[in-house]
Amino acid sequence: MANHLKNEHSPYLQQHADNPVNWYPWGEEAFAKARKENKAIFLSIGYSSCHWCHVMEEESFQNEATAKILNEHFVAVKVDREERPDIDKHFQEVYQLMNQRPGGWPTSIFLTQELKPFYSATYIPDEPRYGMMSFSSLLEVIADKYVKEKALLTEKAEEILRFLNPKEDKIQATKLDLSIINRVADQAKQLFDNQHGGFNTAPKFPQASMLDLLLDLYRLTKDKETLDMVLLSLTSMAKGGLRDLVEGGFCRYSTDNEWLVPHFEKMTYDNALLAEVYLKAYHVSGNDFYKSVAFETLDFMIDHMSEGDLFYSASDADTEGEEGKYFVYSYEKALRSFEKAGIPSKAHAALAEALHITPEGNFEGKNIVRVDDPARINIPYYEEAIKALKKRREKRTHPFIDKKVLVSWNAMMIKTLFKAGRTESAYLKPAIRSLDALLESMYIHSELYHSTLMGKKPKIKAFLEDYAYLADVLIEAYESTLDESYLITATKLANTAIEKYFAQGKWKFSRGEFETNADIYDTSYPSSVSTILSVLYSIASLVDPVYKKFVFRTLEIHSYDVMRQPISTPRMTRMVIRYLKDDIIIKAKEEKLKKHIKALDTLPHPFSLLKNDTNDGFMLCNSNACFGHEKDFSGIQEVLEKR
Repeated sequence: MANHLKNEHSPYLQQHADNPVNWYPWGEEAFAKARKENKAIFLSIGYSSCHWCHVMEEESFQNEATAKILNEHFVAVKVDREERPDIDKHFQEVYQLMNQRPGGWPTSIFLTQELKPFYSATYIPDEPRYGMMSFSSLLEVIADKYVKEKALLTEKAEEILRFLNPKEDKIQATKLDLSIINRVADQAKQLFDNQHGGFNTAPKFPQASMLDLLLDLYRLTKDKETLDMVLLSLTSMAKGGLRDLVEGGFCRYSTDNEWLVPHFEKMTYDNALLAEVYLKAYHVSGNDFYKSVAFETLDFMIDHMSEGDLFYSASDADTEGEEGKYFVYSYEKALRSFEKAGIPSKAHAALAEALHITPEGNFEGKNIVRVDDPARINIPYYEEAIKALKKRREKRTHPFIDKKVLVSWNAMMIKTLFKAGRTESAYLKPAIRSLDALLESMYIHSELYHSTLMGKKPKIKAFLEDYAYLADVLIEAYESTLDESYLITATKLANTAIEKYFAQGKWKFSRGEFETNADIYDTSYPSSVSTILSVLYSIASLVDPVYKKFVFRTLEIHSYDVMRQPISTPRMTRMVIRYLKDDIIIKAKEEKLKKHIKALDTLPHPFSLLKNDTNDGFMLCNSNACFGHEKDFSGIQEVLEKR
């Protein structure tokens, strides 16, 4: 029998609609039931491509006996963290405070009927292991304590909330200066994996914002080591495993140091950010390989992860309850695929070896396709082999795709399409169509929304990240087309973001039901604070310098953390450098500028913008004043190269 999730937009919630657990979505109906029946609330937060969320569902939420305990003694509430990042953010802070370490997903929180948290965990096994009691035993213990010791649990919960919302927040400020460039470069070099690229040890995440920053540092300092770190990382990540050589696209992260065995889900934001950094590496290095990976990634997203010019949020790691099943090959079936494709049998053994396909396998007895040198593939029958392996996949059950549309993640993807459109014009029209579709479906009567299911009317209103990333792509659209309407809409969104979320240098991520602070740290993707600051600085350069005061005040408040440990905040670090180095704005008549839009990505100064103007020739300005005038664009390039 379906529970209360069947009419929800979130594909993740719909995945739980037929559980025997009587799930409710977050809302007053669930809370009223808890108050009326004097029951604690069990809150479970996850997302559709989360492996351990699926494990806990299979072990516990589909178990009739466990469901009976949950239904009898608790009100069970399910939340999709991607749909409601405000709820997730609040309870991640609760978890961190209670356990003195970061949380993860699934997040399992027990609340009083007044929504006060008194116990928190992540994945809870169905049998006693990892030093934890089983989920069903835990439910029985908590149900008993809630009846007998409710006052004590409530007191503990109130203490947690007091710690979560301290009355005073001390601010340590320090001087912002360009010593941050050497500091962040040195920190990156210390953490760099000189053998396989990337930073730290497994599990290894791509850290696109760190690689992006290092490319900008190279353009400013010409320190070749910073460029080498980026190029080794991007080449190693492209070998196969993290990058899917068969269909394209990047997986979430690597479980080893070599980027071989990934966590197989593919997220829109990872593919957007990695395609952007591969494209930038192409512009900086001149190596076509990086461009080809960027374009392959964009093509994968357009072909497999979009509908109606908008992008889905993610595809799953699991198929039929098995992680990676869709992506891997046995030795025998791979060779059979080669045979069916007409590849001569005498070439099979060498071809399999070149693709790292062996009888023993490189992942649980099966094989992840991989090459030693992705930049120079010189393998006979390589293209035919990849096509044959792709054909074999077509017979398999495709991993679940979460068809949720998120404004911030779509904006990241569309921004990369605009950047790609400056290199290959075929990407410009899809970028424009996607941006139009996003604005039309999610920015309704001057109200921005956060998410919806593909084809449905949105209900959940936007958060700071949505304003930040949408305004960011609008500025990119302006730079790629010089269409002033994009700049006007970006400014309008920035003004609303300031009004809603800014107060004395600090930014809120959400207001309303959960008032949460916006982070400066780049986690899965760049922080909403650094993104809105980038938007405001661009608007200061292109529209009105008054917006710089919001940038400076924010940087000043976070100066101590950013200057001390810049590697933890790559995008904020980039903003400090941009603020100190300032933008270069090239101003000219639209018809003259349009001929040079493609040059924007190869200008020596990493913080360069184009702006329509009425003057003759080309004016060279910073955010405060103009300092040069050239008759033609080549003169501008010469001036910038000498600076």
